[in-house]
Amino acid sequence: MRDIRSSSLPTQTSLSGCPLSEVRDKLRSAGLRPTRQRVLLGWMLFGRAHRHVCAEDLFEEATKARAGLSQATVYNTLRQFTDAGLLRQVHMAADRAYFDTNVQEHHHFVVEGEGRIIDVPEMALALTEMPTAPAGFAIAGIDVIVRLRRVDEA
Repeated sequence: MRDIRSSSLPTQTSLSGCPLSEVRDKLRSAGLRPTRQRVLLGWMLFGRAHRHVCAEDLFEEATKARAGLSQATVYNTLRQFTDAGLLRQVHMAADRAYFDTNVQEHHHFVVEGEGRIIDVPEMALALTEMPTAPAGFAIAGIDVIVRLRRVDEA
């Protein structure tokens, strides 16, 4: 198993995804200081295709990579990335928060019993009318979650 510490972070030539300099630039552009922990977690999140991840799974990935990060650091970093607009939080259940690296407006399928999230294809869902917000409120966004369950194929 590969050890990922500040002295052994992968070089640009060894990355299969987002180079570390791009992660640092992404963090700086969002107003975040590119600390070792943020760069490492940013590389894990943004170094490949868009993905949905919960804090527990990201912590497990970091642990397997011997990153030396605490669970609190992972939670705090995910919150900081979300507040900075680098991640989008998907609210699908009260007991677990998921984070989406695709921050564009889009909707999700949730596979019940699996805790898996799938993006709804663009233009597959059209809202024809926006509801009127109650007095004293403004609509901050719309998140549509379509729940799926597996069916037996005969």
